Amino acid sequence: CINMTQPNSIDANQLRKSFPIFEKRSLIYLDSAATSQKPKIVIDAVKNFYNEYNSNVHRSIYDISQEATEAYETAREKVAKFLNVDKVDSIIFTKGTTESMNLIAYSWVRHNLKKDDEILITEMEHHSNMVPWQLACKDVGAKLKIIPFEFDGTLKHPEKYFSKRTKLVSISHQSNVFGTINDIDKIINLAKKYNAISVIDAAQSVPHFPVDVKAIDCDFLAFSGHKMLGPTGVGVLYGKPELLENMNPFLGGGEMIRSVQLNESTWNDIPWKFEAGTPNIAQAIGLGVAVDFLNEIGMNNIHNYEKLITDYALNCLNEIDGITIYGNPPNRGGVITFNINNIHSHDLAQILNDDKIAIRAGHHCAQPIMNKLNVSSTARASFYFYNTFDEIDLLCKSIKKAIKLFK
Repeated sequence: CINMTQPNSIDANQLRKSFPIFEKRSLIYLDSAATSQKPKIVIDAVKNFYNEYNSNVHRSIYDISQEATEAYETAREKVAKFLNVDKVDSIIFTKGTTESMNLIAYSWVRHNLKKDDEILITEMEHHSNMVPWQLACKDVGAKLKIIPFEFDGTLKHPEKYFSKRTKLVSISHQSNVFGTINDIDKIINLAKKYNAISVIDAAQSVPHFPVDVKAIDCDFLAFSGHKMLGPTGVGVLYGKPELLENMNPFLGGGEMIRSVQLNESTWNDIPWKFEAGTPNIAQAIGLGVAVDFLNEIGMNNIHNYEKLITDYALNCLNEIDGITIYGNPPNRGGVITFNINNIHSHDLAQILNDDKIAIRAGHHCAQPIMNKLNVSSTARASFYFYNTFDEIDLLCKSIKKAIKLFK
């Protein structure tokens, strides 16, 4: 491989010391696209909530409830600032990207679309950005249109698929299979041209590079906390206030109401209108601390480091005989999907696991991509700022060992 030195702005070996899992076990973790590891400061924030001020939020005047409410709403403010969102009430806490997409599908699509209207997505979407729209289209009689991907992992001429019937377009900012960073500015501008709503699946982008919601001017944007150092069970839906105000609640129950009578109810202000029941308080607080941690490192620093380590990994992997790397997008994030001739991806993952290397093997919740590639599954290595160049060398060494075993 070409020798590459890491930039001074990121010291991966030093940052790894903030993650207890790397202190406790020998592990080369190359599956951050599925979920990231958690720094001690995030784990402690969750633990401290339960140890020191565990209570419900928004509902009581005693001290620890006020403290919990303040911490929960402060986390919302941190997320808003992280995305450069002016109005904090545009930030809704959900369970994750999947719930966020379903919220839009139920609360906006089913009340605004009619028969023969069109929803536009791409062929490279995660199931969570595909199935909710399939269900919604069946319910209202709308049509789901697909922008196909090219085999280099890019979208060609998406403008050909828009029409006067297009009412909503939903696209992944970064593909979880190819690593492609899609040109969402172009997609959002096309949506505006056709008076369509734009939805951005940012699950793979927000954790890895700066995302400025004000600059891109999308209508909705969703991501998951667990992919950006935060706890599982918490995610975010950003929506323009004028859209959220006119949407019906997704779930009914406590917290989302203003008043309840026996036969009818009225709804709370946004964002609480969409946060029925007791929210994931500890998880949201942990997400706020994760945002602090990422801000301290610097999102541009993270992105630049990941570009270096991804380029290094591509150079090293391409030297291996019998490897097929899927996609070659010109603008990509830290995701590489591949197969080795005559080795099933699950077998490869097991051999790598024996060497304490964790990769993903399967369809990556993107079966339409696998179908088009004519494979049942692939191996995937995905990177974060806590990965090192030495780990890439060990990954390649372990793959070569697997090839020898299967000869």
